[in-house]
Amino acid sequence: MRYGDGGGLTAKGRQRREAVRLEAAGLFADGLGPPEVARRLRVSSKSAYQWHQAWTNGGVAALASQGASGRRCKLSARCQEKLAAYLEQGPAAHGWDQDQVWTGARVATLIGRKFHVSTASRAPPA
Repeated sequence: MRYGDGGGLTAKGRQRREAVRLEAAGLFADGLGPPEVARRLRVSSKSAYQWHQAWTNGGVAALASQGASGRRCKLSARCQEKLAAYLEQGPAAHGWDQDQVWTGARVATLIGRKFHVSTASRAPPA
């Protein structure tokens, strides 16, 4: 899941989730199955089964946080501030005067125009 702030969980949020996964590892080591772990930790059965599979294959290390996901932002902090200001001006100020809606495509175009940065993902080389 992606969040509006562009990066998902904070470092603190990732630590909290990792702590739950590591607690699950301890329960698996004590012989509890995924359904009981899910009930005790108040998580979905699907998560408990996935964690159990990862724990079985790679031990506790397999449940450690892998850090933030996704690509790093191509814009510097200063450019991000400028982008926020442009977005505050509204779409009409940048040529989209049919409506007052920012779409992903419009934001990508604006970024390309203002910062000469492509937001298109590149396909891996064949």
